[in-house]
Amino acid sequence: MTVHIPGALRSYTAHKGEVQIDGATLAEVLTALDRRFPGIRFRIITEQDTIRPHIRIFVNEEQRHDVAAPLQDTDRVYIVCALSGG
Repeated sequence: MTVHIPGALRSYTAHKGEVQIDGATLAEVLTALDRRFPGIRFRIITEQDTIRPHIRIFVNEEQRHDVAAPLQDTDRVYIVCALSGG
């Protein structure tokens, strides 16, 4: 499936905006993403395996809060970093 990487995390992916990753669940996709691009998962997921507060993950057009969410091969995963500041 296609995983869209936000600009703030592209330093981990050699500046690629999207990558192809396999996995049956969101957790599997994020683990596979980290195997391919070490360190990226920690920027997305906490030590308690929850999505970090400043990160949003969408599968197709639906926000997902649970990393155990099942995925289909044709899904598109969007990782979005929340902006802050004034």
